[in-house]
Amino acid sequence: MRAKTALTLLCMGLFSQVCVGGAQAQPLAQTTGGEVRVAQAVSPDDAPPPRRRPQTRLRVTPYYTPDGVYPRYNPGPDAVRECNATYVQEFRPSGTVIVPHMNCYWRRG
Repeated sequence: MRAKTALTLLCMGLFSQVCVGGAQAQPLAQTTGGEVRVAQAVSPDDAPPPRRRPQTRLRVTPYYTPDGVYPRYNPGPDAVRECNATYVQEFRPSGTVIVPHMNCYWRRG
């Protein structure tokens, strides 16, 4: 396994020398420019602040009460609820039926 890895690295090195240098291949010592660079750690003052995750967004759904009145709001101290009840026809696959239907709203009293 080691011999296979070493052979692969050797081939990659030779291939890179041929592709980069072409016919005018130069030794590696001449291409570096002779300067040495040293990696240094960044001081804490120069480091960028850590990224903050955006706040989690919550989905708010309306709360339906058993009495079926929506939207739920305060209509005022003298409000009166008006309801109209009628019978309407509904066309269903089994046939036409008559069902009760009620509409309610708030009005000032």
